[in-house]
Amino acid sequence: MLHDSVTPYQNKETEKKEQVAQMFDNIANRYDVLNSVLSLGIHKGWRKKSVKILSETNPQLILDVATGTGDFAIECAKLNPEKIIGVDISEGMMIVGREKLKQLNLNNIELQYGNAETLSFNENYFDGIVVGFGVRNFQNLEKGLSNLYRILKPGGQLIILEFSYPTNIFVKAFYTFYLSVITPLIGKLFSKDKRAYSYLAESVKAFPHNQQFINELNKNKYQKTYFKKLFFGIAAIYVAKK
Repeated sequence: MLHDSVTPYQNKETEKKEQVAQMFDNIANRYDVLNSVLSLGIHKGWRKKSVKILSETNPQLILDVATGTGDFAIECAKLNPEKIIGVDISEGMMIVGREKLKQLNLNNIELQYGNAETLSFNENYFDGIVVGFGVRNFQNLEKGLSNLYRILKPGGQLIILEFSYPTNIFVKAFYTFYLSVITPLIGKLFSKDKRAYSYLAESVKAFPHNQQFINELNKNKYQKTYFKKLFFGIAAIYVAKK
């Protein structure tokens, strides 16, 4: 199954991006808590590692795609860039994010509506682009990656943090059980949208990971591509340059 065909609500009358926006609007108020519970807080360390790689190029203008409630943008702020723009298709998630930014008094981060495939920033605009657990939700992966390449400056870095599938047979078996059974169960208990966390498992399984995803980046002109496995291979950091 192609990842593009995996949708949250399996409603053929609405596009994937509209379903994804609806899903995240539904779970926005519980998202941060559930995220920490389901990942046991490990995702915070993954973002730190991603931003450490991004720091190598000393970016001053950073784009955070699929920013959600702004956690990746907030981590990027530790690099003291001039500006960070976070974009997302879920207004509900960004409402939560903007409140976090107010509490942290982070004035150099701006959250606005935006879809990776149709972002209209000028060519060669951003020093760095990050995407945290968002590329799985692109309606058209190739179109999204191509547009991000267009707006990235030459020499700029694209850092993608995403779930993947472990290769170790025992870890893979446990991970599959956790994603397919435990995650939807916890999601159902704490969220009004029980479908959202079933979609998580389906989208992870269908998404090209590790070398497959590197191949997608290479196909879209990115250079010096590589990936780092995280926590027995259940996630990965993908690094690419223009």
